[in-house]
Amino acid sequence: MAPLEPYEKVLVDEEFLDEDPHGEIACETCHGGNPKATKREDAHQGLIPDPSFPDATKACGECHEEIVEVAKSSPHVTLSGFKHSIGMRASTDETVRGKIFQEGMKTHCYSCHSSCGQCHVSRPDSVEGGFVSGHLFSKTPPMETNCTSCHGSRIEKEYLGKNKGFPGDVHYAKRGMKCVACHTGEEMHGTGKVYNHRYDVENAPRCENCHKDAISLNSKIKAHKLHRGKVSCHVCHAVAYKNCYSCHVGKDAHGLPYFKTAKSELGFKIGLNPAPNQLKPYKFVTVRHIPVSKGTFDFYVKGGLANFDALPNWKVATPHNIQRKTPQNKSCNSCHGKKELFLLEKDVAPEEQLANKKVIVPEDAIPRPR
Repeated sequence: MAPLEPYEKVLVDEEFLDEDPHGEIACETCHGGNPKATKREDAHQGLIPDPSFPDATKACGECHEEIVEVAKSSPHVTLSGFKHSIGMRASTDETVRGKIFQEGMKTHCYSCHSSCGQCHVSRPDSVEGGFVSGHLFSKTPPMETNCTSCHGSRIEKEYLGKNKGFPGDVHYAKRGMKCVACHTGEEMHGTGKVYNHRYDVENAPRCENCHKDAISLNSKIKAHKLHRGKVSCHVCHAVAYKNCYSCHVGKDAHGLPYFKTAKSELGFKIGLNPAPNQLKPYKFVTVRHIPVSKGTFDFYVKGGLANFDALPNWKVATPHNIQRKTPQNKSCNSCHGKKELFLLEKDVAPEEQLANKKVIVPEDAIPRPR
């Protein structure tokens, strides 16, 4: 995403003052500072760039109390998924955990949060911020400047068809559907409950919400009846997606944070579902390699992820590149008996096999040709 010019980031549109209800509120009410000062440096003393983070109660809660209360639990605000997964993998030594959470993650991971303001007013901090539309508030955040600012390297490229050789998701290519067509405000704002994983969110979208025939016992499509509750929709209807390998974070000689990743590649793998539940009861799911490794936080503390094997780093995936027809659903035997589609032991690095034992598909578990 192209960065904004400095003036574009901060220029308040006159329409904000004339037409937006928020323009009736004095700047200092939300942002602090000294409105009586005559010099910029003095005026900006105590300035709060984003009044909605980490707690939007004061800035937004007076008018949007119900939303703000549940939004405190939103994964976009709490980053609860990051904290849980790293916490599970981290050493039990409190000193070591402190190095990871208070130094490593605070420097790198926690910058990926979002907030009321970073969805409805500005671009997220992770892409250097800046007003989306001159401080005008957008009820529905623009997909192109907000959603894909954070979810660009994988979801945007998959959904819009930016991965060379692969078409965009049928929902976008054929219907022009934006993120909010499936991911509603109710989901984004949260439910008041903190979840350890985004796939645990109870009001998250499911394919079956629209495609009710897919789970019907009387489905007209034979494959749907045969695979109902056994195979995730993505196993049949997704195409290749990005897999990222290994990430190491640290600071350079000047104290500036950096990260170095290993290769990334497009691929498609079917694995075993490591934790079936009511929302995802399937035996087979698509899995994606994520860029966490045993040495991710070595700059901050050696052996930080001492319990690396507690969770797979080939994780359940829901690629955003759905197609009605895919290479693996052309016929039964386009998938059945096709070993190369499944995550086998040989596909997993030796040092990662214990972590992924619940995901790796034994060869005798691969569906036989029909």
